[in-house]
Amino acid sequence: MKVLSLIPPMTQLNTPYPSTAYITGFLRSRGINAVQEDLALALVLGFFTAQGLGRVHAQAIGLKDEFRSASVNYFLDHFLAYQLTIERVIAFLQGGDNTLSHRINGRDFLPEGPRFNALDAYDDGESSDSLAWAFGALGSHDRARHLATLYLNDLSDVLRDAVDERFEFVRYGESLASSQPTFDPLANALAAEPTLMDVTLCELTAKVIRQHQPNLILLSVPFPGAMYASLRIAQTIKLNWPDIKIAMGGGYVNTELRELTEPRLFDFIDFISLDAGERPLLAIMDHLLGKRSVERLVRTFVRTEAHQVKLMSWPEPDVPFEEVGTATWDGLPLNSYLSLLDMLNPMHRLWSDGRWNKLTVAQGCYWKKCSFCDISLDYISRYETASASLLVDRIETIIAETGQTGFHFVDEAAPPKMLKALAQELIRRQVFISWWGNIRFEKTFTPELAALLAKSGCIALSGGLEVASDRLLALMKKGVSVAQVANVTKGFAESGILVHAYLMYGFPTQTVQETVDALEVVRQLFENGCIHSGFFHRFTCTVHSPVGLNPEEYGITLETLAPITFAKNDIGFIDPSGVDHDLLGLGLKKAIYNYMHGLGFEEDVRVWFKGIIKNLPKSTIPRQKLAKILSAH
Repeated sequence: MKVLSLIPPMTQLNTPYPSTAYITGFLRSRGINAVQEDLALALVLGFFTAQGLGRVHAQAIGLKDEFRSASVNYFLDHFLAYQLTIERVIAFLQGGDNTLSHRINGRDFLPEGPRFNALDAYDDGESSDSLAWAFGALGSHDRARHLATLYLNDLSDVLRDAVDERFEFVRYGESLASSQPTFDPLANALAAEPTLMDVTLCELTAKVIRQHQPNLILLSVPFPGAMYASLRIAQTIKLNWPDIKIAMGGGYVNTELRELTEPRLFDFIDFISLDAGERPLLAIMDHLLGKRSVERLVRTFVRTEAHQVKLMSWPEPDVPFEEVGTATWDGLPLNSYLSLLDMLNPMHRLWSDGRWNKLTVAQGCYWKKCSFCDISLDYISRYETASASLLVDRIETIIAETGQTGFHFVDEAAPPKMLKALAQELIRRQVFISWWGNIRFEKTFTPELAALLAKSGCIALSGGLEVASDRLLALMKKGVSVAQVANVTKGFAESGILVHAYLMYGFPTQTVQETVDALEVVRQLFENGCIHSGFFHRFTCTVHSPVGLNPEEYGITLETLAPITFAKNDIGFIDPSGVDHDLLGLGLKKAIYNYMHGLGFEEDVRVWFKGIIKNLPKSTIPRQKLAKILSAH
């Protein structure tokens, strides 16, 4: 049996999404003929050629004037310039033709559409070069990559406005799938006349099917924005190769389709598996080979002869983390990924800039208590580790295969004990890598451990400060305090590690006063050099989190859901505090942007809400509170 794993549009463009690398490596460790392809990258690169833009131009020029956006009009006016530059820009962003940076920085090489208006935000009011303030000493190459990324973003807007209104680089048709109670929006989209985007994806699908001639297709759907394209791929296969079986899994499936009862989905997909994919996949393959009945599938939805959806849950132990094999990127075009520089947030840059080998230090989360997190689900609740020696073996194998020494550890929260052992093993074996990942800012991360991690190659760490309030941190069972976060992050920063804080607003019962106080804490963390980067996101209640499961403990009432046959995840709630958190969010995001650029530390935090909210209360946090905590530590 031959298995083909596909990365569907859209995931990432700078590095392969790791799910197919994991499962392909696992299958090969079991002697199974397994291959993989990245159709997300192939789809984008298919349009970003002189010929591909020609197809887009033919679509755009057929639009009536009233339906042409500013992006489309600019594209049509400067089409020849786009067609002459596109392939050189793509080569530059793929790591070739580095000297092109000089032409790009000259600002007379690329057509500069509406996305370039964002450069005005970087204007320091003094320099004639509006990018000088934003990039400073980062160098001309980074500056050129940012300009080239804006150029691609302009073209992405053209693809959305002229080719397929659902298209975005990482969210292709997301609204069709995210928390949709019924399959109707997806069914209607799949039954509609195919767009040029659909036609191109179908052509790419046919190409890889003819090339590999698989018996089983695996579709990984990590996000809602990958579901529509996955089903377009499956639709193409079912129409032309009906004997090929298709299985689906991934993060979106694991979180949103756990209560699936919609039989129409199985017009496209034969098997839909939940949680860790290794054991369910082995069971599916045994079933297809006639070695087990459909009733003995593991955590897998199927459609019965009675046209009903049934979850087959044969009890069988999962494959231990130490036995899942080493991820492989063999077959993926590693030299074709695009190193973009979209956001100037230094941590977000790591997500889109450079090609990272993605690896997991441990299965699941060792803490699994945070009340906003889906801790009831297997991918978090089942915690397993592997030895540091085995992890470094895997790292060395991946380096030998890819030639890349950058690693992103994609754990929910990498355990400090394992990171310490891993760092020691890397140093002992003189394996030189650069790595980053996500942790909890817990007291185990002493300055001494921070120094050890830095010596082993750690360049950046992110962690959740969330609401930056001790009352709310205790309510959400985060297991950290503001003072503890300050000391831990300062230790990392002093070891030369970039520190990013995930921040949250709108948690149940959070008051306006607590929001203002939280921002003052964040201001002091930046001012004292504890963190270098941060991002505020709005709290969302999910049905699998402690808040969603026990809303009364958090003082809220959940909104009544309509009958659900398809996706179920986010759920609205009523907070009796009545705070307008969305309005507060505007000021919070404005503040964090300025703090990341070293601006506004001397200002009262209320200044960021000017013109947004009146009569905010003054912060109750003393302006030197964290400085005193840090000096006493």
